[in-house]
Amino acid sequence: MEIKGPMLERFDEILAPEALAFVATLQREFDARRLELLDARQVKQAGLSAGGTLDFLPETAEIRAGDWRVAPPAPGLEDRRVEITGPVDRKMTINALNSGAQVWLADFEDANSPTWDNAVNGQLNLRDALDRTIDFSSGGKSYALKDDAELATVVVRPRGWHLTEKHVTVDDAPVSGALFDFGLYFFHCAQRQIDKGKGPYFYLPKMESHLEARLWNDVFVRAQELLGIPQGTIRATVLIETYPAAFEMEEILYELRDHSAGLNAGRWDYLFSVIKKFRTRGREFLLPERNAVTMTAPFMRAYTELLVRTCHKRGAHAIGGMAAFIPSRRDPEVNKVALEKVRADKTRESGDGFDGSWVAHPDLVPICREVFDSVLGERPNQLDRLREEVSVSAADLLAVSKTPGEITEGGLRNNVDVALRYLAAWMAGSGAVAIHNLMEDAATAEISRSQIWQWIRSEIRLADTSAVVTKELVERIIAEELAEIAVEPGYDEERYAQAAALFKEVALDDDFAEFLTLPAYARMP
Repeated sequence: MEIKGPMLERFDEILAPEALAFVATLQREFDARRLELLDARQVKQAGLSAGGTLDFLPETAEIRAGDWRVAPPAPGLEDRRVEITGPVDRKMTINALNSGAQVWLADFEDANSPTWDNAVNGQLNLRDALDRTIDFSSGGKSYALKDDAELATVVVRPRGWHLTEKHVTVDDAPVSGALFDFGLYFFHCAQRQIDKGKGPYFYLPKMESHLEARLWNDVFVRAQELLGIPQGTIRATVLIETYPAAFEMEEILYELRDHSAGLNAGRWDYLFSVIKKFRTRGREFLLPERNAVTMTAPFMRAYTELLVRTCHKRGAHAIGGMAAFIPSRRDPEVNKVALEKVRADKTRESGDGFDGSWVAHPDLVPICREVFDSVLGERPNQLDRLREEVSVSAADLLAVSKTPGEITEGGLRNNVDVALRYLAAWMAGSGAVAIHNLMEDAATAEISRSQIWQWIRSEIRLADTSAVVTKELVERIIAEELAEIAVEPGYDEERYAQAAALFKEVALDDDFAEFLTLPAYARMP
């Protein structure tokens, strides 16, 4: 095993020989299967591109018909009515734990730029928080933790199976980013969490099949065995944020049943996956501009209804999506309109039977709590709402063409603007970025660039200008949006030039990049 990143202050505490040996063991035992499963994704993609479709798996019908349930909720995860998400920097760690939310999704994935510094310092921040030695000062303000009883439960989201940690190699190959993030946290913090009456809990992103969930379950079993921790102590919530995974919800729960904490219904990554999986199919799977696609669109409604029914049938939590609004300190009218939308969204989720939901900012915790309190009362969840009246077919999940909405020049410009701003920040080490009063992360950048890729190839005519979306039009808009950004305070010409080059690669090239974070990470030191 070789560490190729610099050993900065206190890094030796996380990258201790015993911890690295633990990660190396997981890498050697499971990485070959990870690579096989990534190859299987490409085989499936080839079938879809050749005219195939998605459906519930006939070979797993017995699992869907079987009488089984996941493990009961673990300590600290019984009540999840409000979950706050964010990267694992020091300030966010303190603010999230103090936020009043029941759960903090400590994110090494979409809300985190995977610099070497972020990857290791994030682990230090989590360990320091559990040891109550964490503090932070900035701009004359100091931040510290409240009493233990008031702190959110930590749930860590490691990177997806497709990402690597290039600063660490095992047998001359870069270590899996998922195993690196999971392994270091589990090694250092599993027993710390158990000692606090909780446990090592995780959110698992970007999976496309139940076989990928099986791999995670096998990793959990082995990790617990290696450290002498009772089997079933780990609990994991899976993000159903890829199109194929929506057809395998029950199978995913089944594979993780002894370690399962439920499923989550995301939005942007799911829409990104819709485009990615059916990108060669023209207008059959064409979406309107991203802000026009709401969770009430028929195919999105089918997805969320099926998720709640599936989870509660198996005794698992169903967690709703993100409220990404960032309240403005200077514009109360913007706040009023946006908060009404947040309330309506959370009211829909709680009414549908979700057990909790996500927010991106501490100021949204009270409104989300208020909405879920009105439905839950003193109950910790809605697991008793089985939603047996829900019946969702494969055709319902695939009914993308029924989504209302237009594609306008404003929508095109917004996609370009958000992607450029986000990529410039991501390359500089920030993975959660406030843009136009919304918290943007890698998922929203993905939907922005993939929509443009799809619109170009579908020769979309914009509803408001009648212009056809072409590479030339997008290149002109990129230049115009960059000119607008260039007059803003703090503009960095080199960073934005790099962001523009990357954006053109992932939005305009003939070949579709599976994830924009892959070429972006390759450009990162």
